[in-house]
Amino acid sequence: MEGKVFAVLLWFGWLSPAQAREDPPGLAWGLVSWGLVSEVPRPSMVDREANVTALIYFHGSALAAGADTDRGILEVCKDEGLQQVISLSRSLSDAEPPGRYDTIEREGVRRHGRPRRDDVTGDALWPSAQVFLTVRQAAPEERRLSMMSRGPRYASCSVAHEAATGYPAADHGARLLGPGRP
Repeated sequence: MEGKVFAVLLWFGWLSPAQAREDPPGLAWGLVSWGLVSEVPRPSMVDREANVTALIYFHGSALAAGADTDRGILEVCKDEGLQQVISLSRSLSDAEPPGRYDTIEREGVRRHGRPRRDDVTGDALWPSAQVFLTVRQAAPEERRLSMMSRGPRYASCSVAHEAATGYPAADHGARLLGPGRP
């Protein structure tokens, strides 16, 4: 399948603007295939570090079109291809995240079954799908939802990244989210 165009159907992008407004923020459920990518929409910004190239899409661009989506990030590994999709919501008031989180979690349960939950943070992880959903404080009285979805070869990509930089690829992705990152 090398060289083939892989469609990444992100709930927060590649939909009509009307659909994107209706859908909850931060969803990366609809990934069709992981691996080598030959075509993606032009990113707002590119960040390269060792074997990982992050394609960053700011609000209003192709992969961050939803009204509540602040950023979408595709992390493409040199040898493994597309291996991580991250979506970050806009800053939400403290009152907003519970309803949005519940909507996203219900979709996760529908697609992947019950998540494993962190008793302290309330974070949800669907291990079989390598999907992680969290909400974190962004600023006083503000929260952000974040969702990460990883491909099956992410671990080998991370090992290569750590050999080159001294830290795993997950740390690189977390830094892209900025201060108060989820």
